[in-house]
Amino acid sequence: MPNNFINQSRHVSTLTYHYNTLGYKAFSQPKKPYNYLNPFFTYFGHMMLAELNRGHVRTWAATLTCSNKRISNIISPLRAALDDAMHDELIASNPLAAWHYRKIEPPKESDDIDPFTAEEQAAILAALPSDCLPLVQFAFWSGLRTSELVALEWGDIDWRQKRCRITRAITQAAKGTAETTKTTAGTRTIDLLPRALEALNKQKALSLLHPSGRVFLNPRTGEPWAGDQAIRKTLWTHALKRAGVRYRRPYQTRHTYASMMVSAGEPLAWVSKQMGHTSVVTTARIYSGWIPTTKSQPGMLATTKFDISSIF
Repeated sequence: MPNNFINQSRHVSTLTYHYNTLGYKAFSQPKKPYNYLNPFFTYFGHMMLAELNRGHVRTWAATLTCSNKRISNIISPLRAALDDAMHDELIASNPLAAWHYRKIEPPKESDDIDPFTAEEQAAILAALPSDCLPLVQFAFWSGLRTSELVALEWGDIDWRQKRCRITRAITQAAKGTAETTKTTAGTRTIDLLPRALEALNKQKALSLLHPSGRVFLNPRTGEPWAGDQAIRKTLWTHALKRAGVRYRRPYQTRHTYASMMVSAGEPLAWVSKQMGHTSVVTTARIYSGWIPTTKSQPGMLATTKFDISSIF
């Protein structure tokens, strides 16, 4: 029985089969496991399988400059491949079983909430061509993730109830293939506000009859967006330059929506549902800086409403 695991491809091939069978998101494409495992093979290609231990992987992971998510995407199929090796009796145990590596990271860009003001929103919309404007206006007034915007279909819109069903997303890694939403809470039905409905009505003339059924199309190709990142290159960066607005990522349209709703005093439970958060606590934590405070002394509103001591 061969004992050099790194030079064997059958465990990776088995891994590919497992991922394709189970339908995992990024790994549903046959080449993905190989792509993720290549950095590991390059580093450990000389080692015998029996020599590999958790310390080796930890030391190697510490040298990587990519994000924790990327490292997890590398280690996850490796862990599964080692499980295959263990079941094939090439190793006695899996050194990565129930182990996860996580390095200290600076705050992610998505955690940097930097919403657009009403004036900035108006300037951006004014700088957009007519075939690009509906998407951005809808983004500002729906709170959808960029990946959810590009996956939206006309069949998701309930015109009578003025609602929209969010069930899928298309990330850059998906290469145009719709996936399930980021979380279970991400699959949701949201209320469509007047400006969002206005944007959809504008978009009808541009894509309602397109065979893909997608609401928003790439204006350069007339076809559905292949991923969320293309929006930045195709229309977003140019619009902000023309508008003279300080650059922020398209994802900030989502934060803009949430901050507008929260600062206006909309119920946090409703905002949380609109955003697809797992709980109101998440919404309150992320947007605590936009929760309005009363002009009166804190606690006096409740005292005025519920204090019955004056009747005795």
